[in-house]
Amino acid sequence: MEYIVTSLVALFAAFLALFSGFGLGTLLTPAFIFFFPLPVAIAATAIVHLLNNVFRGVLIGKHANWRIVLKFGLPAVFAAIGGAALLGWLSRDGMPTITAYQIGPTDHVVTPVKLVIGIIIVAFAFLDILPVFQTLKFDPKYLPFGGAFSGFFGGLSGNQGALRSAFLVKSGLSPQGFVSTNAMIVIIVDVVRLAVYGVTFYTTGFAQLGNGIYSLVAVTTLAAFLGSFLAFRYISKVTIRTIQIIVGIMLLAVGIGLATGLI
Repeated sequence: MEYIVTSLVALFAAFLALFSGFGLGTLLTPAFIFFFPLPVAIAATAIVHLLNNVFRGVLIGKHANWRIVLKFGLPAVFAAIGGAALLGWLSRDGMPTITAYQIGPTDHVVTPVKLVIGIIIVAFAFLDILPVFQTLKFDPKYLPFGGAFSGFFGGLSGNQGALRSAFLVKSGLSPQGFVSTNAMIVIIVDVVRLAVYGVTFYTTGFAQLGNGIYSLVAVTTLAAFLGSFLAFRYISKVTIRTIQIIVGIMLLAVGIGLATGLI
């Protein structure tokens, strides 16, 4: 079941993300959360996210504006290290349980990492749902700040695309330049946060789950490749407002579920 769910989500999200600049990590993280521990889900999503953006970079990388990549991406890298390290700290053994309760025969536990990530997911859900955030744009002079802000939340929760797009959209980039520059920034940030995740989670997460997680990540990555290729080949503009609302509602449910210990 997990192969079907994550692959379909990756294909659909990558199709939308090529032109919107965000969506793959936002949608794929909750899909992995239903099958794996939270830190492993975030790390698995990061792998798919990175490889898909490398693929996107191959498709359209020549249009990247490297001045903006460096101006936005360097602060994002350092902030992503902090966010990823905080995720590792929140996920470490020995962290106290905030609360625990029982619904019928099922025990539910609220841990610090679930509460923090749940709140962040809810916040990003409102970015998708509320109309006031659809016109959110920042002056190009704030690019370094935007890089640090989005990079930190990318490292911590994997959710960063909506913020990144809000800062890049007024940078004077062509549509191709926007997509390509976005992809280059993501590649840099994902490489760094994956390095931190690897040190933090490999022995306590991936290694304990066996080879199944690797094959699932591989299949999901191929599905994301297909979604990006179809978007590149067949569409030039996507209207995604309805999709954003649906995604926002889904994220809201997942975020509340995590923060309250239901998931």
